[in-house]
Amino acid sequence: MKFHKQGGVMTLEQYFSDKHRGAKADLARDLGITRTWLSLLVSGREVPSATLSIEIERRTGINRKYLRPDLFGEAL
Repeated sequence: MKFHKQGGVMTLEQYFSDKHRGAKADLARDLGITRTWLSLLVSGREVPSATLSIEIERRTGINRKYLRPDLFGEAL
């Protein structure tokens, strides 16, 4: 499963497009995951757990329904 832009929804990749250098490392540290794992999430090669989706939503504003529609349902 990949992260998709749907109707103006921000993906993790888009979220980082205008962030300062080191923003990925900062978020990974805040989430308690490695930079490598975050990079896999950003690229869409891996998907976050339910708990991690909620934390990503809390810290970035990206709706958990877009991160994991299979768990949280399709976002409207």
